[in-house]
Amino acid sequence: MKTILISAVALGTLTGAAFAGDKCNVPVGEWQPREALETKLKADGWQVRSVKTEDGCYEAYAIDAKGKKVEAYFNPKTFERIDGSSEDSEG
Repeated sequence: MKTILISAVALGTLTGAAFAGDKCNVPVGEWQPREALETKLKADGWQVRSVKTEDGCYEAYAIDAKGKKVEAYFNPKTFERIDGSSEDSEG
C-alpha cells in the first residue's frame, strides 16, 4: 500500500513539473526579469518568499492575497499562471 501511495505522489509531482515545462517553452532572450514578476505579485497582494527558475518557468513561493501558501508556476514572458498548488495558511 505504501508503494502505491509513494508512486502516485511521485507521478503527480513529475506530471506537474512536465506540464509546467511544456507551457514555458520560451527562449531566454524573451523572458521578463524575475523582479518584475515579484513586483506584479506584490501588487496583487501576495507576500512573495522567493521566485526561482524551474523547468523553463518562474516558480513563486508566496502567501496569496487570501492568506494561502502558494507554489505557482508562471510563463516568464507573459507572467501567465501555468500551474501550482495552494494550501490553507494553517496547513
